[in-house]
Amino acid sequence: MLDIFRKRRMWRKTQELKDHYDVVIIGGGSHGLATAYYLARDHGVTDVCILEKSYIGSGAAGRNTTILRSNYKTPEGARFYDASVKLYEGLSAELNFNLLFSQEGHLTLAHTDRAMFVMTERAEVNRLQGIDSKVIGPDEVARLAPAMSLEPDAVHPVMGALYHPPGGIIRHDAVVWGLARGADRGGAEIHPYREVAGIERDNGRATGVTLADGRRIGAGHVVSATAGWSSTIAGMAGLELPITTHILQAMVTEPLKPLLDIVIVSSQMHVYISQTDRGEFLIGAEIEPWTTYRQQGTLNFIQEASRHTLELFPQLERARILRSWAGLCDISPDYSPILGETEVDGFSVSAGWGTYGFKAAPIVGRTMAELVATGKTPELIQPFALERFYRDRLVSELGAAAVSH
Repeated sequence: MLDIFRKRRMWRKTQELKDHYDVVIIGGGSHGLATAYYLARDHGVTDVCILEKSYIGSGAAGRNTTILRSNYKTPEGARFYDASVKLYEGLSAELNFNLLFSQEGHLTLAHTDRAMFVMTERAEVNRLQGIDSKVIGPDEVARLAPAMSLEPDAVHPVMGALYHPPGGIIRHDAVVWGLARGADRGGAEIHPYREVAGIERDNGRATGVTLADGRRIGAGHVVSATAGWSSTIAGMAGLELPITTHILQAMVTEPLKPLLDIVIVSSQMHVYISQTDRGEFLIGAEIEPWTTYRQQGTLNFIQEASRHTLELFPQLERARILRSWAGLCDISPDYSPILGETEVDGFSVSAGWGTYGFKAAPIVGRTMAELVATGKTPELIQPFALERFYRDRLVSELGAAAVSH
């Protein structure tokens, strides 16, 4: 009984930085922490340092809208994200930490004949990869989301939807904490509030990093997992990534009684909606069209997202908005990630995720760890190599998200 009140730390206190590590990971979010975790678990690589300029999970890992799914448009993307969802399914037990994963299902609404055609095409791609995904009609949509308005004379009438039963929501903070504890127990050192200001190179190879305070840390391999800051970090290594950075916004309402137990997405209305385990309605929209690093919300987002949400859930008209926020998204030309080695030896990247990054955290960690430990690129991430832009082998996921989720 006394053990209930005993104070325990999730991970060790910050260690004194060493002068050299086998692997230095820039970015203390879900991708960086997952890479450190799988390096120790699968390959016995424990001399790992994670550098984060703020607190862990302060970037995209803590600002996303917690949706998981694998119903992507391309075979390469569908296989990749399906592997990630399967890892997520067992991650709570593996980490011995409840990540609050609720596989409640995912509905992508179709409002036109053309949208129904696109959903049918996506469902076929998914099924060929063994992914549970199918097109359903308005009656089935009504059964799955009885609180949602399906008026036939609505501005955007619901003609059907792409139904993805394995999709759902998970607690993003719990994922960060669980992976941080797992990485720490595997031997990795977590160093928050350590900003990287430069990447050291020698004869075309990354040899370490320089911190904002001037200290140099040597490394056998440097991994960048910094989401919206990826192009900035890559620039420190003399590498230009084909990435633009945009903000993505979201907001939550006050807690309400349970109304919705499935994720709702509408491409034409540019809105996606879920209800959290605390009763809050979590609402997001599309990335903003301008490039910026300023993580500040806009009134226009709140107005437009509220308007479209009320078209689907008019009973929320008196619900109060508790808070809104913004995060950075790194967008590649084909809306697929950039994963793996670069032209700078000893420098690997996990970048170009746009709005999909959190969904891929465990599989990114597992495959990047394999790459770093063995020097060989796993087959699953070969299509996402940086060199695809030079070879004109794009993996176009543009439109696969309907909106940014």
